[in-house]
Amino acid sequence: MRQPLPPFTSETAAQKVRAAEDAWNSRDPERVALAYTPDCPWRNRDQFLTGHDAIVAFLRGKWARERDYRLIKQLWAHQDSRIAVRFAYEWHDAGGQWFRSYGNENWDFAEDGRMRRRIASINDLAIREDERLFHWPLGTRPADHPSLSELGL
Repeated sequence: MRQPLPPFTSETAAQKVRAAEDAWNSRDPERVALAYTPDCPWRNRDQFLTGHDAIVAFLRGKWARERDYRLIKQLWAHQDSRIAVRFAYEWHDAGGQWFRSYGNENWDFAEDGRMRRRIASINDLAIREDERLFHWPLGTRPADHPSLSELGL
């Protein structure tokens, strides 16, 4: 069981979103994959994959390319077993170019609280290092760090 379980309230949906953010900010592919059903299909940008092994491989490659990754997720909407999220994350490539990636995710959860479907749409914006907004140490975003709305994103 992956608490909280559907159907979601505004409070439990927000808890689910923060738990996902914390897991992704760990940059631990195995930890992240545990939140999904074994046969969970993903659409991520132009890639389609299914299952834990594919998720772990995808995330290893992602975080090898997207260095110093820091993510903020924010609840957009929820109903029953579904949650919609908007997010932004900052990272740099091997050459030192910084990016802010923006997107939306649609999630559908199984009764045990694991995600059974993930659809993500993402756009990248090249930014200068002095335009960065996410400066906490790698790992979990501090509780007092501004949200996307508070940052004007």
